[in-house]
Amino acid sequence: MQDLHYRLPQERRISGDLPGARSQELSARREKAVARALTPGLPGYIVDADGGVLVDADGNSFVDFASGIAVTTVGASDPKVVAAIQEAATHFSHTCFMVSPYEAYVAVCEKLNELTPGSFDKKSVLLNSGAEAVENAVKIARAYTKKHAVVVFDNAYHGRTNLTLAMTAKNKPYKSGFGPLSGGVHRVPMSYPLRDDLSGKEAADRAISKIETEIGAENLACVVIEPIQGEGGFIEPAEGFLPALVEWCNSNDVVFIADEIQSGLARTGDWFACDHEGIIPDLVTIAKGVAGGMPLSAVTGRAEIMDAAQPGGLGGTYGGNPVACAAALATLERMQELNLNGRAREMEDIIREELSPLLDSGRVAEIRGRGGMIALEFVEASGAPDAATTTAIAATCKEAGVLILTCGMDGNVIRLLPPLVMPETLLRDGLSVLVEAFHTAIAGQTA
Repeated sequence: MQDLHYRLPQERRISGDLPGARSQELSARREKAVARALTPGLPGYIVDADGGVLVDADGNSFVDFASGIAVTTVGASDPKVVAAIQEAATHFSHTCFMVSPYEAYVAVCEKLNELTPGSFDKKSVLLNSGAEAVENAVKIARAYTKKHAVVVFDNAYHGRTNLTLAMTAKNKPYKSGFGPLSGGVHRVPMSYPLRDDLSGKEAADRAISKIETEIGAENLACVVIEPIQGEGGFIEPAEGFLPALVEWCNSNDVVFIADEIQSGLARTGDWFACDHEGIIPDLVTIAKGVAGGMPLSAVTGRAEIMDAAQPGGLGGTYGGNPVACAAALATLERMQELNLNGRAREMEDIIREELSPLLDSGRVAEIRGRGGMIALEFVEASGAPDAATTTAIAATCKEAGVLILTCGMDGNVIRLLPPLVMPETLLRDGLSVLVEAFHTAIAGQTA
């Protein structure tokens, strides 16, 4: 990969035990001041970040394979994004677009209308978070179709609000104790090639049959799906699954909503994961990487659907904040300037080169995903999901200075989400730590 310019040294560096003294002090303060539900995974409090590294309060430098959960695609302190934020904040930090509008909001909507799949007229609404985008997409679909039911899929993750919790599959830690949740949400089987051994068409027929027999197209406002599932395990459906769903929705007056919050904006090597099979959603939800770390999300889609909500029916005090909009415009420009779609594909080649030998062990069932969104699913010798080994590998990596995330309904998947500006040397170093951690974990089981 082409070398880029960085403000901080792009190196893994751990000095002494983790967490260090300063991070221990901050952790003690957190335990007293912050709700216990928020428990960070990294044993260090971050004070600086750039490119592919996170630097903590004790001077340790971690390889970042998380990107703030796919947010810092262009890095956590890209100079052009920082400059855009500073310039915008110099003029005004907030007015509320619904009260006194500004150009940056319109410009972001124009750019998202241009980038999302489909050549038809589009419109957008800007919001704050991924969950808020999903919830508003459902509202828009209900307003347009005058129907109420919502279909989601096994393993899905769509957010933490009451409606999006109902749409999310995993109980703990997300839903347990927080009910009753919103009604009108129905779950159908997802295509999971590793486990169901079905073609895309077969898996789609199974899902559509369940929709038709248990819900009915006449009641269904929308189908909501992640083109590559995130928290559910980076599950990439079999080829043909998504096109078949889109075709069925188009034939039955059902709005097809692609949740591209984690998979969108260069993460998979295309602007959107939907581009891989050329599918065209009616609505797309966008967040995470769109604004370089500033809170911003969007719903973008067919103009006639987006206009179904009455004037004043969509919005929010902070949605499309002017500083976040400035960051988004700079972030999207940087993605194009640096050809992060191409860079994501180069990253995938390197990741697969370094990790593919692990498949020979019989303990890695699959390496899947695209671009800079790649996962490994770990299994026991029997083939059963192996959460214990997954947890051990993640812990060993963190101790060695590599931040990785786990996911999957069974907790047996490691997901890689590096900033797409990470240098090749750092990427390979982090992957070598992951490989060594895997061999250490397996060796410990046979010793």
